[in-house]
Amino acid sequence: MDATGSQRRHEPSVRLLIVPGLHDSGPAHWQSWLESLHRDALRVRQRDWSDPDLDRWAARIAGTLQRDPGARWIAAAHSFGCLALARLAALHPELPIEAALLVAPADPDRFGVAGLLPQAALPFGSTLVASRSDPWLSLARSQLWSRRWGSHHVDLGDAGHINAEAGFGPLPLAERWVTTLRARLDRPNHAGRVHAVP
Repeated sequence: MDATGSQRRHEPSVRLLIVPGLHDSGPAHWQSWLESLHRDALRVRQRDWSDPDLDRWAARIAGTLQRDPGARWIAAAHSFGCLALARLAALHPELPIEAALLVAPADPDRFGVAGLLPQAALPFGSTLVASRSDPWLSLARSQLWSRRWGSHHVDLGDAGHINAEAGFGPLPLAERWVTTLRARLDRPNHAGRVHAVP
């Protein structure tokens, strides 16, 4: 209640959703590091991390979001997790996802799922982080999907698949993105798509 006795309206909280790729993200991975910095972060848990079934993975993301139906979300996805998140956006654009960080997406053609993914801008702002030496997606293909999804594109240079094997570990860019987005989304009367350039 405020001084006039009326109920104050509060925006739902903004939470961080961690969306790993194939085989999950181990303790040395940047996603696990990022999750450890945010006590309210929620991590998607797949039933079978070795089976890249796009619709099943998308459904698990949706189920994870339902654990806090009153929240707004920003998502940090990696590899095949990026594709599952994009698939969910195609199926349910109304979900309360405000923005997504898409790090080293896997090439949809490698899994035969390109036709199941959005072919136009995602229903939320996004930043796509790519590498020039990623064995799972060429830089040119990352730029193509970035344009298609309306994502801000970030080129990390020679960074492999941007995972623990490539030396990530901490990924300060991801933490800057989360911190910037949460601050921006918590401002009263914020509006429009958000990207938060790292």
